[in-house]
Amino acid sequence: MPSPVSEIPAASPETAVEHFARKLTFETDCSDVNAAFASGKVDFVLLDVRSPQLFAQSRVPGALNLPHGKMTAHRMSEWPADTLFVVYCAGPHCNGADKAALRLSRLGLSVKLMIGGLTGWADEGLAFEGEASGAA
Repeated sequence: MPSPVSEIPAASPETAVEHFARKLTFETDCSDVNAAFASGKVDFVLLDVRSPQLFAQSRVPGALNLPHGKMTAHRMSEWPADTLFVVYCAGPHCNGADKAALRLSRLGLSVKLMIGGLTGWADEGLAFEGEASGAA
């Protein structure tokens, strides 16, 4: 009798490659975002999609605040059409980043989700900006 893990067979290696490669086209993680900022190779716009009040309290360094409800074609035209946007919200318990990614995609823009959001950023031990972190 197989374990609950192996009861359903794993995908073939070829199928797994296809799945995980595709998955990475939709998301990035906190460590990669931090590494990009640390190296100065920032080829994306990082958007915190929470409220301005929460953004003021604590945010990922380098992020801009733009709640998903304010993502209009007019507003997004401030950036070149080929801009890659990376969105995040509070964490896995929040779907604001998913809503933002959907909205940006519907506007014809490239977007990735920063998985984990602020919770993931904290779990990585990375520093925050904002009133709550003692920064202005």
